[in-house]
Amino acid sequence: MAERKKAMIRLDKFLTEMGQGTRSQVKEMARKGRITVNGQVARQADLKINPEADQICLDGAEVAYARTEYYMLNKPQGVVSATEDGRYQTVTQLITGALRGDLFPVGRLDIDTEGLLLLTNDGALAHNLLSPRKHVDKVYFARIEGKLPGDAVGRAAAGLVLEDGTKTLPARLEILEPGQVRLTIREGKFHQVKRMFEAMGCRVTYLKRLSMGPLVLDPALAPGEYRPLTEQEIQDLQGCQTGQKQV
Repeated sequence: MAERKKAMIRLDKFLTEMGQGTRSQVKEMARKGRITVNGQVARQADLKINPEADQICLDGAEVAYARTEYYMLNKPQGVVSATEDGRYQTVTQLITGALRGDLFPVGRLDIDTEGLLLLTNDGALAHNLLSPRKHVDKVYFARIEGKLPGDAVGRAAAGLVLEDGTKTLPARLEILEPGQVRLTIREGKFHQVKRMFEAMGCRVTYLKRLSMGPLVLDPALAPGEYRPLTEQEIQDLQGCQTGQKQV
């Protein structure tokens, strides 16, 4: 009985979290008799329900419950890493198959940057992945203009001083071929990758994130495509610890 009581939440909170509308919209749905709980019309939006035990239907269709969701997105250019924006399409709008309405991006990629972005409603996981104390590796592929100095790899490994005097943590720079590099960083300063190359006299013309901690972008995902994380990927992220990888 205690466990059931603990799991009880308001009907409007449940439907809002499952992406079925705002609290005010759900209240209006209930007033019009569009919602049923276990087959009975529910006209009170503040009705307490158990989302894991009760059957909630909207307009006759069952609303599935998910406590947490995790999606891997290959973020395309031109889309912002936000939950809402008055000008641009957001990454959350690309996750059309989500059950929940409270997904958010874990960290951000610039509007012109492509690649791996994790979206979830798991706040604890997001905090651990983004915490400066965790130093989670983030790997990027970049195309650059300009000639890198001969000591670029060593300077990145020692930590670069940016234009505002900020020093980065040690990073691993791999020169793949002229104009193409792979960079591994362990923090997320504003426009960090672009600013690091600017500090070495170069300009980034294309940037794509390949991985974040143990999570690697699925090569089968085209820009704008997404998929749910596998159970193994979720477990790997949850087990991500400080210092697992060395740059």
